[in-house]
Amino acid sequence: MNNIQYLSQFQLMNSLSPEDLLEMDQLTSITVFPKNSLIQTPQTFREGFYFVKKGKLRLYKLSAEGKQFTLDILGEGNVFGELNGLSFGTRDLFIETIGECDICLLDQERAADFLLHHPRFMLSLMEVLGRRIAELTSLAHQLALGDLHHRILHVLLRLAGLFGSGEQDGYVTIGLPLTHQQVAHLAGASREAVSGALQELARQGLIRTGFKSVAVNRDALHNEAWN
Repeated sequence: MNNIQYLSQFQLMNSLSPEDLLEMDQLTSITVFPKNSLIQTPQTFREGFYFVKKGKLRLYKLSAEGKQFTLDILGEGNVFGELNGLSFGTRDLFIETIGECDICLLDQERAADFLLHHPRFMLSLMEVLGRRIAELTSLAHQLALGDLHHRILHVLLRLAGLFGSGEQDGYVTIGLPLTHQQVAHLAGASREAVSGALQELARQGLIRTGFKSVAVNRDALHNEAWN
């Protein structure tokens, strides 16, 4: 798939004509990052919009004690970054690749000029931003108010919704390598506590676990999460 075909896959690009897509293609640059690359820290933040062409990214913060808390995982077709106050909230975050990633950059100067001449694209970008904020606000509310059991349920449901692939015997596999420590980072808990909670969920038949893999019974998990 060439860059123009790739860019056209983004929902927010629906407002752009083929000529606009060609122009954007000429304005963007692509960088390939190896697995486990730290592509941004709060100190190395650079304004612009970044499009995830291939791979997955983990967005996280560090506590004063140095503990990691994962705020989100972005997959192919997602956008992040900030430009002149239009922000996806990633300025103060660490961003790390989960696997090899191809990232397209529309840098500050080029993005500002493109948005100025394509107001419908600006509106599409704001709609995507609004949905992202609503999703993260909802998840933050659930994580803040729930006990560990329910926090893990909501984390697994979100991951299944974003990266679920296939279904076998009612179970959907989360399509990314997932260790107990990574679930702990997402749920804001210790690895030991999360390991015990995951074992209990598996015993109840709500999930199935393997080496760095989790499959969830989404319907049963949803009923458990909201009861």
